[in-house]
Amino acid sequence: MSATEARIRALPLWNGSLSIEPLKGGLSNESFLVADANGKHVVRFGRDFPFHHVYREREIMTARAASEAGFAPAVEYAEPGVMVSAFLGAKTYDGDDVRENRIRIAKLMRDFHTEMPKHVSGAGFMFWVFHVIRDYARSLEAGSSRMTPHLPSYLALADELEKVQAPLPVVFGHNDLLPANFLDDGEKLWLIDFEYAGFNTAMFDLAGAASNAGMTGEESDQLLTAYFGHEPDEKLRRSHAAMQCASLLREAMWSMISELHLAAPGADYEAYTAENLARLEAALESYRTTYGKLPT
Repeated sequence: MSATEARIRALPLWNGSLSIEPLKGGLSNESFLVADANGKHVVRFGRDFPFHHVYREREIMTARAASEAGFAPAVEYAEPGVMVSAFLGAKTYDGDDVRENRIRIAKLMRDFHTEMPKHVSGAGFMFWVFHVIRDYARSLEAGSSRMTPHLPSYLALADELEKVQAPLPVVFGHNDLLPANFLDDGEKLWLIDFEYAGFNTAMFDLAGAASNAGMTGEESDQLLTAYFGHEPDEKLRRSHAAMQCASLLREAMWSMISELHLAAPGADYEAYTAENLARLEAALESYRTTYGKLPT
């Protein structure tokens, strides 16, 4: 029996015999599907990652708040480094699913953004992607990352993209809307993984959902229209396109940081860095073709 399996079996919530199987897909955490006499559960292991601004106590609080608000499965047990949630048996989305369900996702995001502040507790956490990018750059330089020569250009790009952001109200964002963080049980959409959740503007979630799913310009417009209740004007559309580039830059730099600090089973961080830099290049080319570059 592995140490991980032994730790799972020692958790004080099980009823009867257990079956344990690993869940694939995580780039920084390990998750397992566990079945006992009471049903199925997801056991998630994770430690604090200060280099990613990830603190598990806050993640657990947010997961509980999201469950209470009806957005996430119930948190059944938690202790330092471990969280157990109800297993929904729902479909995990991919990019095609996100694009096809963009109107439903817009409503889910709007509801999440407005309802979650009523349920979260403790010190408020801010997620502003341009701060994250700048902090990542400092950490990459301090860690002698292989990408250090590129940091000045990343920081200049972040400054450019930040300047065109539309002023929007502060909401409570998920801030990590990869397709796999949407679940669909056939009737309702759910959210999981709240490592980066915190106060933000809506634009980062709107841009992240679009860029991570590879939405077209028309699909992005439909997402924005469904979220805001009106067609986007040119300023809102540009802000969204710029934030998609910022989302991809942040994802690439997340992977660069992970190259230095993480070693999740099966994760190839260098390949993930390259993948996101390629996606950023394509998004930036589209953005510059449409809007040009801000004068320096």
